[in-house]
Amino acid sequence: MDNSAANGAESPSKVQAQVAALQRRFQATLDQITPYWQQRWIATGVLFFVYVIRVWIISAYYIVTYSLGIYLLNLFLAFLQPKFDPAMEQMEEGADDELALPTKNDDEFRPFIRRLPEFKFWYWGTRGIGTAFICTFIPIFDVPVFWPILVVYFLILFGLTMKQRIKHMIKYKYVPWNFGKKSYSGGGAKNDK
Repeated sequence: MDNSAANGAESPSKVQAQVAALQRRFQATLDQITPYWQQRWIATGVLFFVYVIRVWIISAYYIVTYSLGIYLLNLFLAFLQPKFDPAMEQMEEGADDELALPTKNDDEFRPFIRRLPEFKFWYWGTRGIGTAFICTFIPIFDVPVFWPILVVYFLILFGLTMKQRIKHMIKYKYVPWNFGKKSYSGGGAKNDK
């Protein structure tokens, strides 16, 4: 009996060791694919396309799709927001001004730091799409709804939240994306020969 008690106590540690090894392997894989942002987003786009085709072909799981849309919208908004929101920092009196975005021309330049970094945006978005895809195989998630109402409601929600976010960007003069490094031409005398 002592042997069975010892084996029973030893078994959870073996399981924990296996889980820890799998977690390390998964994290190593994530670390290896981090620099390949274009391939990651293409793979996520393909997964999303397969999900949309599946929902369209079976004409079901609209509530899952709506939930996925709201989740992705939430992630996108967190991706667009600065980590240190100037509006929130103005309301707080004891805020650390070193981390705030510059609001005046004479303020020191501070880089735009996202509330949700690109990699986490990709990771959680891909995970959400994968979870929604799995949910389309479980009949309990096929709740009958009138899908045009969900589409209209989502579009209204998207429009209002993006309008609010764009107003915030204009008010505090920040742009959360860039399309490469800006190049400046020489402003001095031109050499025409």
